[in-house]
Amino acid sequence: MFVLTAVPALAQDGAALYGQYCAVCHDGGVVRAPARRALGEMTPERLVASLETGLMRAQGSALNDDQRRAIAVFLSGKPLGSMTAPVTAPRCTRAPAAFSNARPSAWDSWSAGFTNDRYQPRPGAGLTAADVPKLKVKWTFGFAGDTSAAIQPTIVDGRVFVGSSSGRVYALSLSDGCAYWTFDADAQVRTATTVGRERGSATPSVFFADVAANIYSLDAATGQLRWKKRGDDHPVARITGTPKFLDGRLYVPMSSLEELAGANPKYPCCTFRGSVIALDASNGNQLWRTYTIGETPKPTIKNKVGTQLYGPSGASVWSSPTIDVARKTMYIGTGDSYSEPAAPTSDAIMALDLDTGGIKWVSQLTAGDAWNLACGGIDPANCPASNGPDFDFGSPPMLVTLPRGERRLIVGQKSGVVHGLDANTGKVLWSTRIGKGGMLGGVEWGSATDGRQAYVALSDQSFKRTGGPVVIGMTTLDPVIGGGLFALRLTDGVKIWNAAAPVCGDRPMCSPAQSAAITAIPGVVFSGSVDGHLRAYSAEDGRVLWDFDTARDFDTVNKVTAHGGSIDVGGPAIAEGVVLQTSGYPTYGGKSGNVLIAFTVEGR
Repeated sequence: MFVLTAVPALAQDGAALYGQYCAVCHDGGVVRAPARRALGEMTPERLVASLETGLMRAQGSALNDDQRRAIAVFLSGKPLGSMTAPVTAPRCTRAPAAFSNARPSAWDSWSAGFTNDRYQPRPGAGLTAADVPKLKVKWTFGFAGDTSAAIQPTIVDGRVFVGSSSGRVYALSLSDGCAYWTFDADAQVRTATTVGRERGSATPSVFFADVAANIYSLDAATGQLRWKKRGDDHPVARITGTPKFLDGRLYVPMSSLEELAGANPKYPCCTFRGSVIALDASNGNQLWRTYTIGETPKPTIKNKVGTQLYGPSGASVWSSPTIDVARKTMYIGTGDSYSEPAAPTSDAIMALDLDTGGIKWVSQLTAGDAWNLACGGIDPANCPASNGPDFDFGSPPMLVTLPRGERRLIVGQKSGVVHGLDANTGKVLWSTRIGKGGMLGGVEWGSATDGRQAYVALSDQSFKRTGGPVVIGMTTLDPVIGGGLFALRLTDGVKIWNAAAPVCGDRPMCSPAQSAAITAIPGVVFSGSVDGHLRAYSAEDGRVLWDFDTARDFDTVNKVTAHGGSIDVGGPAIAEGVVLQTSGYPTYGGKSGNVLIAFTVEGR
């Protein structure tokens, strides 16, 4: 617990430290760096946590405790210790329903099933297309002290499980948002949770991970910790993709912060390799690990300031694995290489044996892509010669079966291209361009399919000049460029329809980009936007059926001051007649927010 500290003295030191260590990115308009405005909305405790265990821990490692605290006080304008104890939701007074073994109505994990199709059939959804225009807010929940709420909730047996930027994980009632329990993880939770019952266990477990690469198993009934394991011993490893539980095993994808750490010319870039690990779900013990890059990073060259560089590296697994249960096969998408030589498995789709982790095939969609944040910073000392183009797969592949039994993988890429692959061989059967692509472009977090068509949202988030040095983009969002929703034919990728991008008008901090994951139910596709709106589109022709602006203040069930903002990363979770959506994402110039919203027909 921090002791109240006088603001002026610490802030004075913090201003100088910020100028020395932080301003080059946060004031210089680096696309992946949150603007100083967004940092100023955070509490000093959150800023310290980010520098110690969160997204900025690679940069924070160069500072001592006093320096990290000084920067936090300067940015927030508040003394450490001034944050009041977080308010939790009122405790539920009635007993929850028993956990069931069969869950036809669940939205469990990143998708409602193992294939990552982000489609909820009618019985599970509890909604029809005719119901959607009548959706209204039933209850809202505020994440105390947070400025970002991009985490996707899950719905299981009348319960909502959701993490937060503070690291607090909540089990809430789906009917009214009251709390069954809370649990504090060591760091920010970016993944959705997944619920599974180990053999012989009376109650299921809730599995999730944090940005410090810790993996957790909690008793789903009580929130008590069953086990915690670190997924990777690399100092800047993190986990963004939601684990998958199947038959007593937990499959966890590994990513890292090293792509950001490379901006520092004194950082020995780079030594992290993406991987997937299989754990015994009962105790967290590792059963196997498969690296996306088989070769261990070795010294390559020294940069202009004499720092030794390493390679190959990168090929992180940013998203949740896709599983073919019958064929015991896992499919993953990988990101770019961080350093040279670029790996032949970066920007690729890979098929792994579910039992052993053995690689069945690799299909690389963009070769020679090596990139890190130095390529867009003031000092490009660590930037690989290829300088990108940073065309990761942030979305998981969707496994679909066509009418004649052909198995296909449909996956969107940051390049702005959607690909159709033969799931048996990895052969690319078609590729359809829907946008320009780029570092924040193309398809970011997830598409959906109802088995008839693939529904793909376009980001292509862009920035406009506002004065000052131009690095790789400015911190002011371009209100015109980006966005749009597309329906593609599964067999050949032909565009069936496309819905126009949202219109920002004179709305501040607005982008029409649709980078968040989307969700489909029969006849309807839901897509959130950086402009703060959650929209429902007709699956037949792309007409907007329903539109709700989340960028507003809300009265929450837990009495936390809360508002919505930009929608990014996590998409809607839909089950039992409820649509759940988080709102708030200031990272790339968008609007902050800290709210979870539950929609039902007429708010009943």
